[in-house]
Amino acid sequence: MTTPTVLADDRTAPAGSSAPPSKISASARRLSALSRAELVLLLRNRSAIFLALVLPVVMIFSIRASLRQIDLTGTGLSIAGAALTGGIGVVLLQVVYMNLVTGYVTRREELVLKRLRTGEITDREILTATAVPSIALALVQCVLLVVAGAIAFDLSAPKRPEVFLAGLVAGLVMMSALAAATSALTRTVQTSQLTTLPLYFVSLFGSGIFVPLDVFPDKLASALELLPLTGVVTLVQHGWLGGVEGGDLLTAAAVALAWTAFAVFAVQRWFRWDPRG
Repeated sequence: MTTPTVLADDRTAPAGSSAPPSKISASARRLSALSRAELVLLLRNRSAIFLALVLPVVMIFSIRASLRQIDLTGTGLSIAGAALTGGIGVVLLQVVYMNLVTGYVTRREELVLKRLRTGEITDREILTATAVPSIALALVQCVLLVVAGAIAFDLSAPKRPEVFLAGLVAGLVMMSALAAATSALTRTVQTSQLTTLPLYFVSLFGSGIFVPLDVFPDKLASALELLPLTGVVTLVQHGWLGGVEGGDLLTAAAVALAWTAFAVFAVQRWFRWDPRG
């Protein structure tokens, strides 16, 4: 005989019915459904996928060319190692940050975000699901970079995989949150190409992507360590190639966590759900 199901508030459900799903499982289902929808939209946008796949590759060759003009003696880095770890920074900037700013602004101006908020899905789930396709694409590219480093450039596998993964995860979360925060300052999809440029160029040339920090004077290098992406690049470099001192790793982790916390706070405080008009 089937017994009634006792609900959380001591009511009983009819015999044969199942208990209502937990909040966590319901949230997971909503997040999964919306993420799949966002992924389908991304796959339909062939130009966005093409740019996301090709531009980082082009930037890696540009990084290699610039590194050939720099004396890396004393940095502990090879041209190939510096170029590929810098390439991961480029992926985080272009595939996650810049792509997501455009995505958030597009969905806001098309009233997609506003309509989603009328349902059961929470604000956090909406923001996360929108970021999932870009994060997934970035992860695929980072894996390809590690494989390319091992096969084509004779680099070893990450020496400290836990540090490498920690840096990568921190970069993905930080860039996603900064993208959402930047979208609040962006009026239209067209202006997203302008509002993302400051962080993009500052990170390219000041966070160890194009030029290793060891090349700069000590005081300037110490200031550049405080940039958002510098800590992530340092963690990725040490996790893959080694050679970074323990104190520098702690500083890098602290900077990455601080910027991530600030970005999350900025999103909670200033993110815009309605069109700016």
